Amino acid sequence: MTQAANLTYAFAVCLGGDLTSPAGPLAELPGLGTGAPVRTVAAGPLTAVVQDVPAAGYDEAALRRRLSDGAELERCARAHHAVITAAWALAPTVPLPLATVYLDDGRVREALADRQTSFLTALDRIAGRVEWGVKVYAPTGPPPAPAATDATAAAPAEGPGPGGSGRAYLDRVRTRQRGREQRHTLALGAAERVNTVVRGLAVAARRLRPHGVEVTGKHRIQVLNAAYLLDLGRERELRAALASLRHDETDVRIELSGPWAPYSFAAGGITDAGAAP
Repeated sequence: MTQAANLTYAFAVCLGGDLTSPAGPLAELPGLGTGAPVRTVAAGPLTAVVQDVPAAGYDEAALRRRLSDGAELERCARAHHAVITAAWALAPTVPLPLATVYLDDGRVREALADRQTSFLTALDRIAGRVEWGVKVYAPTGPPPAPAATDATAAAPAEGPGPGGSGRAYLDRVRTRQRGREQRHTLALGAAERVNTVVRGLAVAARRLRPHGVEVTGKHRIQVLNAAYLLDLGRERELRAALASLRHDETDVRIELSGPWAPYSFAAGGITDAGAAP
């Protein structure tokens, strides 16, 4: 059987909204830059936002190669996000994972029909709500130097030495290590207080695995990475709560991002259950 020249790439699933106009906002998007317009495929109450893509560049093997390249992965992710954001501005939208590809529009309709109940449940859950991200970073500067004692004051600062000066050096090393551990413990406590306050405003929350230094940089230690689902209109309360926390939790850095389409809550992830520790 001859392979089709094109496949159907799916960005999102929506409910209602003015999505089908040829001159509408979606049609103006470049999408993945294939030259084909971003369009829709309807099945019952659901509408998928899709784009034709060449099979030679988006079949399973080609996608694996494409997404293994960092620059191409970023380009595709940005394009995927741009289409989802545009659809979300028009109607309740369930974002689909990056690289969701079907053989044709018929397979898209089958998927919408097969998963209609779960999509409608997700759309009902996220309608009128937005996702916010909150990240907390521990302080990364050196811990305050302990007050010098008679034993440490006499020891050379440059490193270990014989006899008593070597023991004093090791004492200083242990003291600095304990100081770093204490600051990290305090930062974890502050992160829990931030999470408690924001969860009090949210209808759902997800704790995500904190990013490592390969993402944050070696001078930023992330102790909280969480997503929160809030009703529209609560942004002012959220910002006020975080402003108060920034004043109280002076030993940590708090970052807010959003509002976003509810990526973290579209597939049922509405509580901390199952989140990475």
